[in-house]
Amino acid sequence: MIRPVRLVWTVLAYATATLVSLIFLYPYWWMLIGAFRRTRDVLTDPLVLWPEQIEFSVFASIARVGGVELWRYAANSLAITVASTLLGVMVTALGAYALVRRPTLPGFGLLRGGFLLTIMYPYMLLVIPVYIVMYKLGLLGSYLGIVLFLALGPLQFFLFEQFFRSIPKEVIEAAIIDGASEWNVLTRVVMPMAKPVVATVALITFLLNWAQWFPILVISATPDTYTLPVALLSLNSELGSNFQGIMALAAITTLPPAILFVFAQKRVMEGMASGAVKG
Repeated sequence: MIRPVRLVWTVLAYATATLVSLIFLYPYWWMLIGAFRRTRDVLTDPLVLWPEQIEFSVFASIARVGGVELWRYAANSLAITVASTLLGVMVTALGAYALVRRPTLPGFGLLRGGFLLTIMYPYMLLVIPVYIVMYKLGLLGSYLGIVLFLALGPLQFFLFEQFFRSIPKEVIEAAIIDGASEWNVLTRVVMPMAKPVVATVALITFLLNWAQWFPILVISATPDTYTLPVALLSLNSELGSNFQGIMALAAITTLPPAILFVFAQKRVMEGMASGAVKG
């Protein structure tokens, strides 16, 4: 008697989960089919689940946006995201380890509080400070300025810090007693244990930086350093109500991180849990 009841509840749970998933996936599907529908068709009958006809001509129309080829935007997105991800993971890991190992050093507590405080503030509030700093450093309009800014990751720092705090002190003390230097402790003991968190931080940083557009728009001086999200913004302002072109470029922009997250979501969740083991 218990087994049929449990079966019914299981079926209902899966049916509910499937329905909720379809509701959340519908906007993305609507965007994909919108890339193959004419603007007139989208405006007259927006809730169609399949395009009236498959047209690829829109992709030729967005091959050049704002005077720059689309492949240039894609190359910029890939190069900037990969470079800022590698730099961000390295810097946040080293910073978090230093603050965990030497929390009493002068200024470290204030630095930690200020760094984590930035989680509360969106990039919009940092426009003027970022512009001034980049101008003073001579990095306006450069790839280096964009990469350095995107490498700042308070959330990534928090994940590393919480994981490093969860490592038993006896493990590090045993390595030091055996004659290991601080660098050897970090590279040969701590970081091998932190591989799940490193993978998670790298994935989160990649996904976050791929979607960034506002800092890039502020730091860039010409469209040559724009990425795909910025190109999408430019397309929207140039073509206005050209829904087909906007949906096509939006599909191109969002598809790579969406595919990456689908295959790596389990690793992300595991790393998030590992980083939250100890507060």
